[in-house]
Amino acid sequence: MSSREVVVLSVGGVRFVTRASTLQQFPESRLARMLNDDDREFKLVNGEFFVDRDGALFSFIMDFLRTLQVSLPTDFSDYERLRREAEFYGLYPLADLLSQEHLLKPRLEILEVRFSLQEMQAFFRIFGSCSTTVEALAEQITVFTGQQSGQSWSSPFPSQKTLIPLPLERPSHHDMVFQCGTGYSAGDQFQARYVSIKPDNRKLINGTNVLGLLFHTLLKDGFRLISTRTITSEEKVECYSFERMKRPAGLTVMLNQTPGSSGVAQARRSQVQKGK
Repeated sequence: MSSREVVVLSVGGVRFVTRASTLQQFPESRLARMLNDDDREFKLVNGEFFVDRDGALFSFIMDFLRTLQVSLPTDFSDYERLRREAEFYGLYPLADLLSQEHLLKPRLEILEVRFSLQEMQAFFRIFGSCSTTVEALAEQITVFTGQQSGQSWSSPFPSQKTLIPLPLERPSHHDMVFQCGTGYSAGDQFQARYVSIKPDNRKLINGTNVLGLLFHTLLKDGFRLISTRTITSEEKVECYSFERMKRPAGLTVMLNQTPGSSGVAQARRSQVQKGK
């Protein structure tokens, strides 16, 4: 029976079709032993294995066997029930991961944008609770500088003159600083700074326009605006707070083979989660 290529299971009335090799990922599990008729809990009825367990939760069991990763929906909450199901099937590496549910639960991510208008310049400072998010946003934002003849604050786009990209200021892994607008003038020459935010290709000099594009980028990336406040009215510093629920990077079980073993000897947890 273990030599069959396709296996059909009916778990709590839900039908699953998979390969025998998928069920044999963990040779010591009950699902692997099932194929050899070594477990009476699993009844073979009309060519299908009948299992009197939760069919909805078994879909996560199958996903784990197919990918060796734990990927759960953002609104998932049945960690304890799923852990019991993993123990029932003898999938102890999965049960071990689920017992550490704090690694799997979505976490609240906070991002703060401080915006200040001073004469013909706009200053931005972005703080984020997750360093990887700040790093990704920093890769999207580019500041360009150049001398612009007759350029003024109200002109939204640069002339055809060459612009030089500038590195963003990164006081720490959790924040960044940049500015746009016109600085000093020499004759009819203005030192101008433009901001571009990918995937938008425009180079914007007006701070209000840059702020609008930044908001659009954050909202599109799953953030929502939760508060707006003025920090200092004298310097006209406005603070905008955003939040989103972010699921941690997937947890992967790494399988280790040992010489002479019957298959998978052990499993160890590999956590790929950055920006804590």
